[in-house]
Amino acid sequence: MVLVSATLYFGRIVFEPVAFVLFSMALVEPIRKKAEGRFGKGIALTLSILLTFLVLSILVGAVVWSIGDIVHWGLANVDRLQALYVRMMQWLQERDLFVGDLEGLNSFSVSSLLKTVAGYVNYLLGFALVVILFLAFGLAEMDDFRLKLIAIDKKITGWSLLATCERIAEKIRKYMLIRTLASVATGVAVFLFTLSVGLELALAWGVISFVLNYIPYVGPLVAVILPVIFATAQFESWQMALFIFGALYLIQFIIGSYLEPILTGNALAISPFVMLLAFLIWDFLWGMPGAFIGLPVTIALFTIWQQNPSTRWIADLMSTAEAASAPPSTETGGA
Repeated sequence: MVLVSATLYFGRIVFEPVAFVLFSMALVEPIRKKAEGRFGKGIALTLSILLTFLVLSILVGAVVWSIGDIVHWGLANVDRLQALYVRMMQWLQERDLFVGDLEGLNSFSVSSLLKTVAGYVNYLLGFALVVILFLAFGLAEMDDFRLKLIAIDKKITGWSLLATCERIAEKIRKYMLIRTLASVATGVAVFLFTLSVGLELALAWGVISFVLNYIPYVGPLVAVILPVIFATAQFESWQMALFIFGALYLIQFIIGSYLEPILTGNALAISPFVMLLAFLIWDFLWGMPGAFIGLPVTIALFTIWQQNPSTRWIADLMSTAEAASAPPSTETGGA
């Protein structure tokens, strides 16, 4: 485990795009197969790539626009942010909770911070292009890979690699569908609330909440804290900031901690504690990309261990009590 973790950590520049490509293939493959039946292999592949590129372009474009709007607001209101920082540091110093330079936040430091965020967005754009390129090659060889899995299945007994891969793809699609529905609901609710209370950049906060909800645990927390900081600078009232914090947290709690688990049901059957531990591990290994892709990777590993008789006990330890007590699946998949 130490050697594998070290390999994943130091080789993340290679393994990260590969993981995202496999994840994207699981989502796009049904569309490619359906289009192939109507238009042929070449056209189906082209349409799948174009559709993936369009979806990624819309998501990345929305994120870039939202962050750009926030950056412009921050640069135009540096004085407000600096005054907020000074008041907060004074409050902490009066209670002997912090000793620091009250002038530490200036226009230069704010600009540097915002430029760092913009640089990270540019990195994500390049990363998305690399994933698209590898995805094109992966989808083109999907049929050949399926034939290889069928050939391997004839040589092994007890479980089917092809059925396992299909089950992984199915679970990942369910996971992303539920996560997307929850993200849309969160984004709309945040937009309507911030618009109703008069918080500036309401649309940007809605888009940011929608995108960050795809990153479990940390994403919703950041999506709450950011608007509260800007609300404190805009309204210059801690009561208003506290009210906005409570309302945004309530939205995240109702959707993320109540409605989303109900929608998920037995689709994953993985213990919440294991999911949290997996998130922390993948975030440590791969940073923010790992925080996003970590749970789909964990779902894939869980499904492999669940389907293989010799490792099913590991899946039972990771699963919920109801799933662990259920009889093992007898699905073997088809050619």
